[in-house]
Amino acid sequence: MAGTVELVIPDLGDFQDVEVIEILVAPGDTVAIEDSLVTLETDKATMDVPASHAGTVVSVNVATGAKVNAGDAVVTIEASEVAEAVDVGEKTIVIEPEEQAAILAEVAKVAEAADVVKEPLPDTTHFAELVVIGAGPGGYTAAFRAADLGMKVILIERWPTLGGVCLNVGCIPSKALLHAAKVIDDAEAMAEHGVKFGKPEIDAAALRGWKDKVVGRLTGGLTQLAKQRKVQVIHGTAAFASSHHLELDSGETVGFEKCIIAAGSEPAMLPGLPNDPRIVDSTGALELDPVPARLLVIGGGIIGLEMACVYSSLGSAVTVVELTDALMPGTDRDLVRPFQKIVAKRYEKILLGTKVSGIQATTAGLDVLFEGKDGNIAETFDKVLVSIGRRANGDKVAAEKAGVTVDERGNIPVDKHMQTNVPHIFAIGDLAGGPMLAHKATHEAKVAAEVAAGEQSAFDARSIPSVAYTDPEIAWVGLTETEAKEEGVSYEKAAFPWAASGRALSLGRDEGFTKLLFDKQTGRVLGGGIVGPSAGDLIAEVGLALEMGADATDISLTIHPHPTLSETVAFAAEAFDGTLTDLYIPKKK
Repeated sequence: MAGTVELVIPDLGDFQDVEVIEILVAPGDTVAIEDSLVTLETDKATMDVPASHAGTVVSVNVATGAKVNAGDAVVTIEASEVAEAVDVGEKTIVIEPEEQAAILAEVAKVAEAADVVKEPLPDTTHFAELVVIGAGPGGYTAAFRAADLGMKVILIERWPTLGGVCLNVGCIPSKALLHAAKVIDDAEAMAEHGVKFGKPEIDAAALRGWKDKVVGRLTGGLTQLAKQRKVQVIHGTAAFASSHHLELDSGETVGFEKCIIAAGSEPAMLPGLPNDPRIVDSTGALELDPVPARLLVIGGGIIGLEMACVYSSLGSAVTVVELTDALMPGTDRDLVRPFQKIVAKRYEKILLGTKVSGIQATTAGLDVLFEGKDGNIAETFDKVLVSIGRRANGDKVAAEKAGVTVDERGNIPVDKHMQTNVPHIFAIGDLAGGPMLAHKATHEAKVAAEVAAGEQSAFDARSIPSVAYTDPEIAWVGLTETEAKEEGVSYEKAAFPWAASGRALSLGRDEGFTKLLFDKQTGRVLGGGIVGPSAGDLIAEVGLALEMGADATDISLTIHPHPTLSETVAFAAEAFDGTLTDLYIPKKK
């Protein structure tokens, strides 16, 4: 449908005279259906007004600071497409009968184009409305959500258990080992406070067994959840044979109406390394077989540093080598500094700005050659962990046979509905771009499943938190200071040191701090970072503040329990507001 259309404010419930706080489009911009036009703010929350039509912006009819009500026109566009089943109230848009007929004809045309095969293909062993490739957090979440919405679902997993990398050889087993490491470290730290324990005896086999038991409980639970939802689980490696059918390594075939690719990622390895069992990736490191006297961790990112914490606590002399000049590249330096100060004393060496130029395997060990600022050095280690990142698996499923676009890094481009360039095929998780995080994948999974089931859904998270489960933990969400400086964003930082926190002092952990970044003009939260025990749990409050468009006062006036680490978030907000009494911070002139 073509023609000029006024896009209006939808039903706002009981709210009236709502303020426009941001204009998101300008004349000449091209907008798609559900793209945000303006941002409104009430005394309770903020909301974006989406476009009910696609087209080109002709004019913006409101200004920042204007007060609007339901039915008020905000943008005029030259329309090219109308949203399906958009209910925005009686005052929304007046459309002439002939225009309505054109809209209905266009909707019917789109539905016809999106129609998919309804009967099993004659040459497929299995068939379902929806097939999900990969049963990690993204894959099983998508399968379960789609089943809850009434779809017949097949979930294909190459491993013998569900859960993918995260549950089997990633997030969960590593956190079990990190907990064991923390118990060891905490026991040792209590010696200076009058509680002394003997040197711990490490039974690596028993520790590995406990870790595996934790994993087994979770993966077994997933199997039960799949049965309860009548999701058919097929174990095997899948590859596309066409846009509506997969081939398995068993020789079986699977037909589908729609498909969600959730095949995850794999650890990246350095080229030219010797084939030696003492050189492991993160999966091999979890086996603790054996705990080496000297361990080299190649890569100073989150995964490598988490495993360095584990092995250091278990008694290994750990060396970390990082090609860049900083640990956890990209993370704000002030967040990393307390962690680095602690591990610099615990680890044998931290080699920054240093390259591993070669490894030679000998009977005595692994001889490693380093190239750094101070020249070349060689050292021998009992085990080497290669942790230099992960690579997406988008190019491992023959997606090109289905016509799906895959880039050179194995990522599959998707839109906000998680749809690929082939609309009935979706991609989520590590191979859909963005941070490779399980909590991102699960949210994308629900969007993909809901869209596949015919519901209106889109991935529009304002921020995705990141956590390093090291000791101390480091967590951040939203805008970082590094990004703010690079992008020229005007912000103000407010920080609260844990040395002034009663709870932190009682834990014997005063090295941390909580910081929040605020918009200088509005006081709205832009981002935050926390370093210290349980930072990964505490950062959720900052994420919620971002999602809700909260400002410093919203946080500071929320009563936090005392004494807790969580109140450090409120104290940081009070520091910005100028109401903090737990520290003396002179008011800015």
